[in-house]
Amino acid sequence: MTIPAKSVMTKDVVTASPETTIAELARRMLKRGVSALPVVDAQNRPLGVVSEGDVLRHFSAGFQSKRAQWLHKLAEGEAMSSAFLAEIGLEHGKASGLMHSPAIVASEEASLAELSDLMIREKIKHVLIVRDGVLVGIVSRADVVRAVVENLQDLLEPTV
Repeated sequence: MTIPAKSVMTKDVVTASPETTIAELARRMLKRGVSALPVVDAQNRPLGVVSEGDVLRHFSAGFQSKRAQWLHKLAEGEAMSSAFLAEIGLEHGKASGLMHSPAIVASEEASLAELSDLMIREKIKHVLIVRDGVLVGIVSRADVVRAVVENLQDLLEPTV
């Protein structure tokens, strides 16, 4: 039995534009209870993906330390404008600078096995599902596992 992506994908996908701020990305993920957002263009074509991990990295001690070091070098001992510091804050960072690109996509007809192989090979947790290059859904690892468990008997039947 082959299970296509279209039968397990989430169709009501919350997305972001390349101009969406990091703070707004985090708000959308929290509001919808998702761990990644596709970044799409005006025609809803996938450009990339931003994950919780990508957002989280901006709050990490290591990232903040590197940011401070670069700002110190840039300032060369001079005080930096508060307007400049505000401009480079999370409220102004954009999805375009954070997203993993290009987006990893598959067709609606891709099988669970193909999606699993793609996730393993690309070391990703989500595959964007497209029709004619336009985003129509998203499949997570949890979606694949759920579908496998729900169809275990059919999937384990020998094929000839």
